[in-house]
Amino acid sequence: MTVVSDPNRFQPTLGDVDLHLFSEGKHHGMHQLLGAHLREIDGVAGTSFAVWAPNATSVSVIGDFCHWQPDEYPLRSLGSSGVHECFVPGLGQGTLYKFAIRTRSGEVLKKTDPCGRFTEQPPGHASIVVPPSSYAWQDGDWLSARARSEPVREPVSIYEVHLGSWLPADMNPTTYDEIAAPLVERVAELGFTHVEFMPLMEHPFGGSWGYQVTGYFAPTSRWGDGDALRYLIDSFHARGLGVILDWVPAHFPDDEHGLHRFDGTALYEHEDPRRGHHPDWDTSIFNYGRHEVSNFLLCSALHWIEEFHVDGLRVDAVASMLHLDYSRPEGEWIPNEHGGSENIDAVNLLKRINQAVHERFPGCLMIAEESTTWPGVTAPVEQGGLGFDLKWNLGWMHDTLEYFAVDPIFREHHNDKLTFSMIYENTEQFLMPLSHDEVVHGKGSLLNKMHGDDWQRFANLRAMLTYQFTRPGKQLLFMGTELASSAEWNHDGTLDWHLAEEPLRRGLQTFLQTLHALYREHPCLWRSDPDPAGFEWICCEDRAQAVFTYLRHWEDQHLLVALNLTPVPRSGYRIGVPDAPGTVYRCLLNSDAGQFAGSDSPGQRDTTTVEASSIHSRPSSIVVDLPPLAALVLGA
Repeated sequence: MTVVSDPNRFQPTLGDVDLHLFSEGKHHGMHQLLGAHLREIDGVAGTSFAVWAPNATSVSVIGDFCHWQPDEYPLRSLGSSGVHECFVPGLGQGTLYKFAIRTRSGEVLKKTDPCGRFTEQPPGHASIVVPPSSYAWQDGDWLSARARSEPVREPVSIYEVHLGSWLPADMNPTTYDEIAAPLVERVAELGFTHVEFMPLMEHPFGGSWGYQVTGYFAPTSRWGDGDALRYLIDSFHARGLGVILDWVPAHFPDDEHGLHRFDGTALYEHEDPRRGHHPDWDTSIFNYGRHEVSNFLLCSALHWIEEFHVDGLRVDAVASMLHLDYSRPEGEWIPNEHGGSENIDAVNLLKRINQAVHERFPGCLMIAEESTTWPGVTAPVEQGGLGFDLKWNLGWMHDTLEYFAVDPIFREHHNDKLTFSMIYENTEQFLMPLSHDEVVHGKGSLLNKMHGDDWQRFANLRAMLTYQFTRPGKQLLFMGTELASSAEWNHDGTLDWHLAEEPLRRGLQTFLQTLHALYREHPCLWRSDPDPAGFEWICCEDRAQAVFTYLRHWEDQHLLVALNLTPVPRSGYRIGVPDAPGTVYRCLLNSDAGQFAGSDSPGQRDTTTVEASSIHSRPSSIVVDLPPLAALVLGA
């Protein structure tokens, strides 16, 4: 079919108001105008194309319909906006296309559409014309409940997934919709409240795990189309489970078909490599001070929540956005206008994004992976903060893993590894991650980070997880934690599903189910997370025996947690409590129970009664038997 287009024959599909708002960075729906859109204009069906390329001498759309030759289907320039646009009659759904951008030097760049909604599978990278989604969502009740929710005061336990390597080998290849049933079932049966997907946006290199994005509006075509992804998300909602996506506004790859020097100039990135090049990842950094670029990123964030009904975004590498000197020695970074190292433009963008998400989608979680002491990451914007809901507590993660790697003989010298984080606990609203980053690049598997032989490693792991779930904050576990693999995660492989039925590993899965049930059923483990009064040490100074005891409070409910972090049983261990004599405590969880550990510890008590015996500065106390390398959770 011959397609004939005269860009002057049809009126522009973008108006002056749209272009003005875009140039000011204030158009929340610009992604619905830029890119490729099926239309009927003056009774003629076709596709409109629009792209921002202000420094191009000309732009044309290319594809099979013109044998990928430039200049046959030119776009017209819409003046000072830098936007080029045209309507091509006859082009329809499924058309592969790119933009041919002629630079000032005469070079022709063939670029993937920055606002494209779908892309051919790698190694190809042409954009594909797709119609608006006709997917019939079934999650209206879920979205209504989400809008009334207050997630920082509700249970949040996240199962982090790299989709390509979660898949059991006998399911490969598969698509988003085909994996929905087994993945949703897995997350639900383990008891998690949310799933978090490592980036599902289009990316050329699988080894980046999705963190080097080229398609900021396109789900990766590796596992199907957008409606298949919608079905996957809808399936989670049908089971009462939230969905969080990793989103990467910190940097983008330098692939020639992508955003890098898009119109022959540093358009999306800074020209000066001291601000425009990321030394850690050899990628480009967005120019957050350019209005059109900030508008592009804001629209991308809103797109995933609006179009795919996700329940939040985990924003990757926030620290690298905030600090102009991030990973840069002296002399290799440019101070801001006040002489400081803060990236003021990035700060303002993050605030705008968080405000826009919370205003338009109440109940959605915005989560920052932020590794520095930047103040107010989770403080409201109107109070001078960045406006995130949660911040990854990477200090807690490093300290905790270091503690559990220590031989218990020497743990008395490392008490601060478990106590220090409580000093700054209420400076932010935290999420405690044990993520993919901790099980790659020679760091060893989570199980192998634990000290000791098999019995000790599994016991340490169960005790550590109990500590994670019963202290303040939300939690995240990387997929496969429940399998306790001895091998590191391999993104080119799959999880070690063959381990699932081994006794200790089957016990660990049962333990996670039980731990999650306990977590969900007791509001004192999540309702009071933002409040200093929600956590209280009973004793954290029993260094010689490595025993830690604390309370979690909410209104008139409290739970007592006791950690014995040596392989020595502590019989008749006395703990101070706030209750009157005669009150009965019941053991709700024993991480050393036979169903988890494979054999019962002797002398366990199901209940214990409060006595009028003073200890830990309290007039009353209980006596318990602490199993070795174990955690007890007790409720009155």
